[in-house]
Amino acid sequence: MTHDHSLAPSPWIARFAPLVPSGARVLDLAAGGGRHARLFASRGASVLAVDRDAGALAGLAGVEGVQARVVDLEGAAWPLAGETFDAIVVANYLHRPLFPHLRAALAADGVLLYETFAMGNEAYGRPANPDFLLCRDELLSLAGLAPAMTVVAFEQGLVQGRGRAAVVQRLAAVGPDRRWPPALG
Repeated sequence: MTHDHSLAPSPWIARFAPLVPSGARVLDLAAGGGRHARLFASRGASVLAVDRDAGALAGLAGVEGVQARVVDLEGAAWPLAGETFDAIVVANYLHRPLFPHLRAALAADGVLLYETFAMGNEAYGRPANPDFLLCRDELLSLAGLAPAMTVVAFEQGLVQGRGRAAVVQRLAAVGPDRRWPPALG
């Protein structure tokens, strides 16, 4: 996957960023150039930005509140075993075998913000490989992994953005120990 380092944070991720409190430990998974790592660091979070592309992460050197780590997310073992995060942010990345690891790494009152491409996107461009496209309602299954999360917002469908159409799924969910109701802003 190529990364455009100049892109602003996803409007979906930015919309639900207030669910993540200042001081939280945030994992930006497949961070690329770190657009979301920068967003959460600017909000007072301590961010671990991970990606397999050292060049993409290089732009995060010296960004206060962000630690960049080159990791192979698709290798044999989960590279963040034993680590826990108050929030996990994933945008434009899908590797299904990570779903149980993401749930295990999320604090019981944590926040999951996830947005990526879904089936039907092949009609509009890349990605077109079904391995990288979510099935209908698939992100809801991630939120339902034990212990089940509370879905704050979920969308799926055709969107217009960044000069092209795309089919996406988006999820904002909080862990079972999150105080109710979650503060949205």
